[in-house]
Amino acid sequence: QVQLVESGGGLVQPGGSLRLSCAASGSIFSIGPTGWYRQAPGKERELVAFLTSGGSTNYADSVKGRFTISRDNTKNTVYLQMNSLKPEDTAVYYCNADVVTFTSRTTRSYWGQGTQVTVSS
Repeated sequence: QVQLVESGGGLVQPGGSLRLSCAASGSIFSIGPTGWYRQAPGKERELVAFLTSGGSTNYADSVKGRFTISRDNTKNTVYLQMNSLKPEDTAVYYCNADVVTFTSRTTRSYWGQGTQVTVSS
């Protein structure tokens, strides 16, 4: 079965940087659109960054110019580079991807377990 595992979260001071990774493993035939989401305490999960198979990107207004989503297809890994971090960026970050397995060739959306990002002085 397909699994997505996030890593790279942690505690950072305002203005600092972090790079999140999302590694996919399993019977993967292909990976389609991929996104990063976050959920802060008391708030709903929101889309942070989105990446299509063709390389097009989309970002939430709150992170434009500060965050960058990218993907290394040879490693089945998606990244989120976060710069100029602010306290309001504090949340659990989740990766999501549409995956086609070679066993069924059926597209399904998968979620990672999340990684905590805390921005505080």
